[in-house]
Amino acid sequence: MTLTPQWLDELRSRITLSSVIGRHVKVQRAGREFKACCPFHNEKTPSFTINDDKGFYHCFGCGAHGDAIRFMTDHQGLGFMDAVKELASEAGMSVPAPDPRAARQAEERASLHDVCQAAQDWFVAQLKSAAGEQARAYLKARGLTAETVQRFGIGFAPDTRNGIKSALSSIDEDLLIEAGLLIKVDDKPPYDRFRGRVMIPIRDPRGRVIAFGGRILGQGEPKYLNSPDTPLFDKGRTLYNLHIAAPASRQTGRVVVVEGYMDVIALAQAGFGECVAPLGTALTEHQIERLWKMVDRPLLCFDGDSAGQKAAMRAAARALPLLKPGLSLGFVSLPAGQDPDDLVRASGPAAFSACIERATGLLDHLWTHELNAAPLESPEARAGLKARLNTHADTIADGDIKALYRREIGQRFSDMFFGQRQQSANRFSPAPRFSPGPGQRPGQKGSKGWQRRDEPVPPSEELRELARQPMSDLILRGVLLGLLHRPALLQRHSEALSEFVGQADSWADLLCAMLDAAHAHSVHPADAAETLDTARLMTILQIKGMSQAIDRLKSGGKPPFSFCTAIQQKADETREIRIAEDFSEAIEVMTTRPRLVAALSEVTRRFETDLAENDSGDGLFLEQQQLRARKQQFDQRLIELTERSA
Repeated sequence: MTLTPQWLDELRSRITLSSVIGRHVKVQRAGREFKACCPFHNEKTPSFTINDDKGFYHCFGCGAHGDAIRFMTDHQGLGFMDAVKELASEAGMSVPAPDPRAARQAEERASLHDVCQAAQDWFVAQLKSAAGEQARAYLKARGLTAETVQRFGIGFAPDTRNGIKSALSSIDEDLLIEAGLLIKVDDKPPYDRFRGRVMIPIRDPRGRVIAFGGRILGQGEPKYLNSPDTPLFDKGRTLYNLHIAAPASRQTGRVVVVEGYMDVIALAQAGFGECVAPLGTALTEHQIERLWKMVDRPLLCFDGDSAGQKAAMRAAARALPLLKPGLSLGFVSLPAGQDPDDLVRASGPAAFSACIERATGLLDHLWTHELNAAPLESPEARAGLKARLNTHADTIADGDIKALYRREIGQRFSDMFFGQRQQSANRFSPAPRFSPGPGQRPGQKGSKGWQRRDEPVPPSEELRELARQPMSDLILRGVLLGLLHRPALLQRHSEALSEFVGQADSWADLLCAMLDAAHAHSVHPADAAETLDTARLMTILQIKGMSQAIDRLKSGGKPPFSFCTAIQQKADETREIRIAEDFSEAIEVMTTRPRLVAALSEVTRRFETDLAENDSGDGLFLEQQQLRARKQQFDQRLIELTERSA
């Protein structure tokens, strides 16, 4: 059946949307529009508007939005073609003649729907019969009420090879095989796929049965068995309980993804109707995008065991390339060894709500996972941590999000491993020391991972304060002017600059904009033909609203560094090499000096405390003198840089 955009537009133009919706809720005129209490969520004050001229509705409370066809599919539960036919009849329009092949496919699908529904009715009847006694006892032991069993249509498949085959003998065997109810092996007679299992119907978004999941009673493998893919059922595109979770999510503003349908059922009984589950596979790209159509940040709540955490990481890896501005994932952590069903049965719905409230973001989840993946006792191991995190970030297709992820990873890495107190005379920022958790041996990773023995000193706020000192501001302004004159240096020093953004204070936005411009130029082929020179960088920065920041930068006077001068028309190659070397040294001084000053401040504080407590403090005194000498070296390097001004 071919429905052109023009035909659909004509249909919409002939329908008065307020009349269609007015048959289900009371509507009131409000100027040129109509208002009503939203039919998609419970409310007392109208926040639902209908615009007949434009032909759409919108709810400012739950975000429901669409036209007449969308209202019929979402509110009435009709399929697209059924909605079109009903509206066309009301509008006096003839629906275009169907394509014969499409008509045959639709008829076949309708037949399979009937087959699945017949099987569902039989499974439910078996649960209520004498044969279903063990299954009923199992469901009762799981804490499911009769109301829940009925609501989710739970049934039972007797442990026999020909139960449903005999019960549905009036239906052609080929249809039973195509629906996934019978198994056909070579020339042997077909036999029942589901035997001795509690049966759970899997429904499409309209609530129609399209497949089944069976949980075995007693011992045996597999514990859970789903229907195979059929013309109705694609396990990689289907989410269990979507027909119930979609309307529930409009009220709660969230969707929670759990591992299996028994978790979904238990949580629904506990009051969490917005839960869905994949069906025997890891969460797929199609399923993630389907979830994003419902909410911007679906919550993934997989079991607290290692298998659950691996499933969460697989979902995270699949989501990264798909990320778009405003769309992400949240991760709900459960107590170790518990699934959602266990948690609500043992501790009640409040415990699960508390876990949801503590949901972490996608980057937080990646960071925690990789941080606990291996001990971090050597420089090589710590470099491996950063490499793994950046590998995750590099899979992101969106250039802006990728740049922001890499920048955040760099900042966190810097804060963790270079924000430590001074531990030796020869190294300013030693690796953080880790100690095993309770009951762990050195080198052994436990459930809580590795913990730092020393907290970062001083806190980041103190670092930012130190970065505001005049000398620090002088070199930062010099670096920024140098980048304006020589944008090619942005790429060369992007990692160090990204890690420094958190200390850039009032210049952070300008530095971020520069880094974004350099990254966008490197990842977009259309820009690659043009050099990122000063003029092009200035244009990009002005578009990003950085004009005032640039004026403020220039009005402070030109810092006395060689790289703060513009490239000459006939550039001296030797001179430019020397200037690039000066710039590299300035970057090192700029990023290291604040931390060195902070470490000196902390060791001085500790030294004074020890003296007050009648401790000789000899070791701290030596450390203090060594830090002072290092600071003087950096200050001298800064002075030398000013003397090289060209």
